[in-house]
Amino acid sequence: METTVTVYGPLRSATGAKTVTLEWAGGTAADAVAAFVDAYPRAEQYLYDGDQLRPSVRLSIDGERIDLVTRVPEDASLTVVPAVQGGARK
Repeated sequence: METTVTVYGPLRSATGAKTVTLEWAGGTAADAVAAFVDAYPRAEQYLYDGDQLRPSVRLSIDGERIDLVTRVPEDASLTVVPAVQGGARK
């Protein structure tokens, strides 16, 4: 299955582009994120704490916010917004 993935923030440094094409077996949003990290290992540090997706990671399909159990349809456009970390106060 082929899915277009749009990324924001530090994920761009992991992919080298704002939008990439992901070839994967299909399934849920959790499966898509796992396949994305397999394809772009540097993205893992921005998306996961251990083996759990960070609660502040936001996913959407064709502009609609989704959760991890949502099935990703063929030719969908997936958006991944990584966890946002605040700066240090001085």
